[in-house]
Amino acid sequence: MDKHIIVGVHIVDREKHAVRVQEIFTENGTQIKTRLGLHDDICSSNGLILLEMEDTPGTCAMIDELGSIHGVDCKTMIFSH
Repeated sequence: MDKHIIVGVHIVDREKHAVRVQEIFTENGTQIKTRLGLHDDICSSNGLILLEMEDTPGTCAMIDELGSIHGVDCKTMIFSH
């Protein structure tokens, strides 16, 4: 069954966490199909990144790793068809 997995990654204090979040994205880059960054303005301290992910076991591990960072919150939506 095909799935669309969408992950919202909310980052509080981007200056503090952006480097580690980017490292995790790079380590898992083959699982990320689409990435969209949203923020209020260029200097905003908070950020929201939307990811469309492959349906692999590594996706769950990446979400868990991101969620273990204090100041980073992940929410997942899964659409099956």
